[in-house]
Amino acid sequence: MLMVRSARSADHSSFTALAASAGTGFTSLAVSADALAEKLSRSEQAFAGQIDDRSDAAYQLMLEDTETGKVLGTAAVKAAVGIKKPYFDFKIMTFAQASREANRRFDMEAMMLVNDFAGCTEVGSLFVSDAARGRGAGRLMAQSRYLLIGADRSRFGSRVVAELRGVVDEHGESVFFNHVTRPFFRMTFDEADRMSASTDNQFILDLMPTHPIYVDHLPPAVREVMGRTHAQGVNARKLLEWEGYEYHRYVDIFDGGPLMDCPVERIRTLSESRVMTVGTGQGERVEAMVSTDRLEDFRLVRCDVALDGEILVLGDDARRALGLTKGDAARVWVNS
Repeated sequence: MLMVRSARSADHSSFTALAASAGTGFTSLAVSADALAEKLSRSEQAFAGQIDDRSDAAYQLMLEDTETGKVLGTAAVKAAVGIKKPYFDFKIMTFAQASREANRRFDMEAMMLVNDFAGCTEVGSLFVSDAARGRGAGRLMAQSRYLLIGADRSRFGSRVVAELRGVVDEHGESVFFNHVTRPFFRMTFDEADRMSASTDNQFILDLMPTHPIYVDHLPPAVREVMGRTHAQGVNARKLLEWEGYEYHRYVDIFDGGPLMDCPVERIRTLSESRVMTVGTGQGERVEAMVSTDRLEDFRLVRCDVALDGEILVLGDDARRALGLTKGDAARVWVNS
């Protein structure tokens, strides 16, 4: 059985291995082993409710095979981005150009550096190893983040944002970065990627232009990848759209990948879930995702359950994995 659970400091070696296999462009994992250890430590504090300021709280999740105990994937939820550390994006805007004397009227697109998602919750850092592929692991990890948010809505923002990886070639090069961002940073894609993940992003504010960057001045190859998702992220985008996310013409400043957002109350997994009481009964058996509905020691599995009114009937394996007993509350999303 695959189980999603709160990360702990003891996951460091597994976390480091996952980060190493993620590859170029996975900004949140492109950090040192010490930085990954710090992520795990801060996550433990967040799950334990020891961080009062939402902008400091980030919840790291691990995907574990309950039979082998091996960690096969990871994902994260940042409670509130863009407050202490700016969450910079390019907003693609349309400017009307008109001249009565020249008898011309047309629109031009330009990109502006913005921090429009300040205070929003971000879901990201979703990565599963090859060993977990084909088992529905990616979707399990993705949906688990919303049931985590549902466990205590007061700790998260009213809107959720997700950043999708942009187009990068087989050599790890981004045509968007090379033509748009690199001239201002004078560093490689990997260097900028690592600095974004490991610093307070002051370097972006220092070096990026405050004036518009006109899209018509960019080569066709750059314009073609703006707002496009990396081939490996197409399914992730479809799942976000299924949840209710929309693309509002925000793109990543490094690879031009799309940012999508959604009000919390419209997220499908969360809105369709409900809290039930673990017990015994004879209800109809269905496949469902079941979480502990508490942040401390958060756990989630996908399993067959029986629903008998407000009573949730779990099998022995699922009950043991979740650590739930009769009378405990659980959050349930039925596979539809």
